[in-house]
Amino acid sequence: MHDHLEMELARARQRVKRAELFLTRANELLEEDRGVGISLALCCRIRSGQKRVAEARSRLRQIDPTAP
Repeated sequence: MHDHLEMELARARQRVKRAELFLTRANELLEEDRGVGISLALCCRIRSGQKRVAEARSRLRQIDPTAP
């Protein structure tokens, strides 16, 4: 049982890290001047990334309430 919990925690932490990395990259691309069409698409990706980060953090907190 303990191993299963550790595995779930590791997966949840990995999801949070991936979502944060995706969001960071999208924000960096938005800072570059690539045109309005690209910026609108990036804004959509950023909103999606923010949602994924929130969901991943929520899942991590469900598994481990002491997680940040």
